[in-house]
Amino acid sequence: MSNNFTPWERVEISRSSERPTSLDYITAIFDRYMSLHGDRLFGDDKAIVGGLASIAGRPVTVIGQQKGRSTKENIKRNFGMPSPEGYRKSLRLMKQAEKFHRPIILFVDTPGAFCGIEAEEGGVGEAIAKNLFEMSNIKVPILSIMIGEGGSGGALAMAVGNEVWSLENSTYSILSPEGFAAILWKDGNRASEAAKVMKITAQDLKELGIIEQIIEEPEPACLDNIMDISEKMRTMICGFLNKYDQKTQEEIVDERYDRFRKF
Repeated sequence: MSNNFTPWERVEISRSSERPTSLDYITAIFDRYMSLHGDRLFGDDKAIVGGLASIAGRPVTVIGQQKGRSTKENIKRNFGMPSPEGYRKSLRLMKQAEKFHRPIILFVDTPGAFCGIEAEEGGVGEAIAKNLFEMSNIKVPILSIMIGEGGSGGALAMAVGNEVWSLENSTYSILSPEGFAAILWKDGNRASEAAKVMKITAQDLKELGIIEQIIEEPEPACLDNIMDISEKMRTMICGFLNKYDQKTQEEIVDERYDRFRKF
């Protein structure tokens, strides 16, 4: 595992447009994938993708926050910042997974929830809060994997898992280092200093017990090495599923509850 990057360098790597997206990992890891759309209330948020998939012959529900690579695609995906309908879509798919006894795999990659006026009018705070509330009691295993940025409540709304993992150069934090520096020191230019203080790297998070596993990146993740990383991730996901096959619904819910209570 490489340890030669500073926390700020890891922040920059996590934001790189070269980094594989949720759909890249879904395509590489799962045998089949059928996307589902819409929240059945308002619309279909392109910043959240999800649907039915299979891995090693077993069905799962997979959901991810989706960024774009080009400017045009990023505008379509709202730069990976979900709106209320995105979180409601993700919850709809998770409740469907619970109904049909499918484990849930979540890929987290967002600077944070969309904070525009439309999102506030649509009840983004309520949508995130409802995800947290409902996910805490879902009776199937939930695995959340940080693949890029794990920013603010926008990330936490998809990270109430039985386990949370992170790629080696991903981050997970209450807000951006720039925002932290602006609030604490009234100087957004001290973001690199803030990144160190905030303990947002995978290594820091593992030491603090915030995440269970670090997925190694021999080189920063990109499309050239996605198959190597995905193969390891696939093996780890299968291990997670086999582990939770042995547990009852009550044990799954209780363990998730206990995991978050310890904080």
